[in-house]
Amino acid sequence: MFEEKRVPDRQVRAAQTETTVRVYLACSPAVADAALGKQTFERGGTVQLTPSFRLAAHGSENGRKPGHERILAIDLTRDGFEQALTHSHVEWEAERDLDHTALNFQAIRIGLDSAPADEWITAITDVTPVMRDIAGLLATDQLHLAVKLVPHEPPYELG
Repeated sequence: MFEEKRVPDRQVRAAQTETTVRVYLACSPAVADAALGKQTFERGGTVQLTPSFRLAAHGSENGRKPGHERILAIDLTRDGFEQALTHSHVEWEAERDLDHTALNFQAIRIGLDSAPADEWITAITDVTPVMRDIAGLLATDQLHLAVKLVPHEPPYELG
């Protein structure tokens, strides 16, 4: 008998290596410039992270939302990512496709009371140009090219 494989209603998907997990932060240009220069964040204030590139694109309106014009990719150690999950406010919201339409499963958003701990961060990079390139390709009906720019985010097995 054929059994359909379906995505769980809630799933953590993330670009990852054996040692790191990538999360995204939409922020102001000033915060982005400081974080990129120091490869760390100033302490204080709640930050909203998501391992979903598409959810970050939706939340920042592809980097057009005031105060969220820049999107940073933050590579965390796996241990740091697990600690972020256990010491945070976790929200689930509909995952999005590239045109921001809600999909039938939920992605995670992680609310930390402060920026990720320095010892968790292995790299911070600016992915705003990629996100804007994808938006530009979608605006000109070039979905086939846009999907090639989206990071591969396989399921992350929670410990």
